[in-house]
Formats: sequence, structure tokens, C-alpha cells
Amino acid sequence: MFQLRQSFLLFLTATIWGSGFVAQSIGMDHVTPFTYTFFRTFIGAIVLLPVIYFLKQRQSKKASTQAQSYTRRDLLIGSLCCGLCLVGGESFQQFGLVTTDAGKAGFITSLYIVFVPIFGLFLGKKLNRFIVLGVLLSLFGFYLLCIKQSFTIEHGDFLILICAVVFCFHILTIDHFVAKCDGVLLSCGQFFAASAIALVLMLVFDYDVFSWADVRAAALALLWSGVMSNGVAYTLQVVGQRGMNPTIATLILSLESVMAVVFGTLLLHESLTLREGIGCILILIAVIIAQLNPKAIMAMLHLRKNKAAPAPAEPVAARSE
Repeated sequence: MFQLRQSFLLFLTATIWGSGFVAQSIGMDHVTPFTYTFFRTFIGAIVLLPVIYFLKQRQSKKASTQAQSYTRRDLLIGSLCCGLCLVGGESFQQFGLVTTDAGKAGFITSLYIVFVPIFGLFLGKKLNRFIVLGVLLSLFGFYLLCIKQSFTIEHGDFLILICAVVFCFHILTIDHFVAKCDGVLLSCGQFFAASAIALVLMLVFDYDVFSWADVRAAALALLWSGVMSNGVAYTLQVVGQRGMNPTIATLILSLESVMAVVFGTLLLHESLTLREGIGCILILIAVIIAQLNPKAIMAMLHLRKNKAAPAPAEPVAARSE
């Protein structure tokens, strides 16, 4: 029952993230990408403040003080680095959604799961056979989804692909700093850092076109992205991953791309061609395969084999007693 509840929380997280692509697409009808990025990250940071307070209340005051004094510098540097990556990824995503369907954007963005182990090679991490297979499948899936018969790629799709690469660096950056400081504080810090960077970009590039009337028109989309996609979904992810196998948790969260297509079809009346649909399926399979752990699979098969094997016969002396 516990595993079922945790799986449901992770699926709910993936559903919220998938619906976020629809909110972003709707919001782009009213505001510019940098404006959207600023408000969603700032709202996300504000929403996480009560979560941090609640978590800190559960810790002892002494332990909390020691952790804060020890990680303050790492937390600041990590927040800035993660925030910079977050602004880059979300901005490219927003610019891409101007011309790309929400469903396609969800699947292209999910490629960051495949990119992470590839770029991890430069950090000394190894690839396994499943990752290699996932990379090959994802490349073919991306070809079917985005590359036209004239061997060209649409501008929006290319921007979303860059977004996936930037999110890959974002994941690797989080992986580096999360071992040095509190994960929830790092998440909140990156949102505040991202909103500050996005505010500067908004004032520089969107100053002439900024309008509070447009912000009010996009308010529901901004609130959904900030409150639900950033604040609520992140909290559900943290709670849902407790006691769950990391591979299984990642596989459930990868359904974000599927939910993006579902919500894009239901709410935005988007549609995919047969070729694009096959590409989406291949990318989803690639994302799932890339998360498989050969050692864990071999251990599972070995365990099942031992359970299926007949029990050894008792010694004769034991039976005679």
C-alpha cells in the first residue's frame, strides 16, 4: 500500500509537470518569455518558503544551525549556478513554445534524461548498454518527431532541444551542490536566483513591451507554473521519492512527456501525425531504457532464479531424528 501511495504521488507530480507545458503555451499568448520566466520562478520561490519553514520545524534547532553555518557559502554559489541554468533552460523553452506544440515540447525536453549520462562522461561517469541504446532510440525518435523530409528542423523545436541540453547541465549542477547543502533550500535559492536574473533580462529586453495588463491576462498560467509546477510538484516529488527505488521513481516522473501530449490534445486541441507519434513513443522508450540499471536487473533476475530453484534435500541424519 505504501509503494502504491508513493507511486501515485510521483505520477501526480508528472501530471502537474505535463500540464505545465499547456500553461506555458497559453501564457506565451500574453507575455514575453523573460517576463514569464521571472514571474514563474519568483512565485515558485515564494511558495517554497512555507515548505522550508515546515521542514525546519521538524529538525532540532541545534542541527539546523550547524547545517546552515556549514553550507551557507555552498548554498549561495549553488543557488546562483543552478539559477543561471534554470533561467537558460526555461527561457529557451519559453521561446520554443512560441512556435512549438506543448506536446512536442514535452517529449523534446525529456531528452535531458538521456543527455545527462552522456555529458556525465566528461565528469568521469560511465555509460552502460542501456544508456547507449537509449541514446540511439532517442536520436531516431527525435528525427521522426522534428526533422522534416527536407532534412530541416523547425526553429521552435531547435530551441526546445537547446533547452533540454541546458536542463542536462542543470541536473548535473544540482547533483554537484545537493551533496553540500540542503536540497529544499537549494531549490528555493535557485528560484530566487533565477527570478533575479530573469528580472534583469526582462528589464533589458522586454522593457518597451511590458504591460501589467498582459501579466494579469496571463495570471492563471503564471500561477499554475509557479505554484503547481514549481512549488507543489517539487514538494510532491520530495515526499513521493521517500522509500522508492530511484529508477522506478524516475520512470514514473518521465511520464511528464506523455501527460504533456494528453493535456495538449485535450486543452489546446493539438494533434500529432503518425510519424510524430512514433517519434514520441521512441523517445519515451529511450527515456525509460536510459534509466535501467544493469546491476539491479541482474540482481533481480538472480534473486528470482534462486527463489524458483528447488530447495536442497535435508541431510539423512536430520530426517532420522
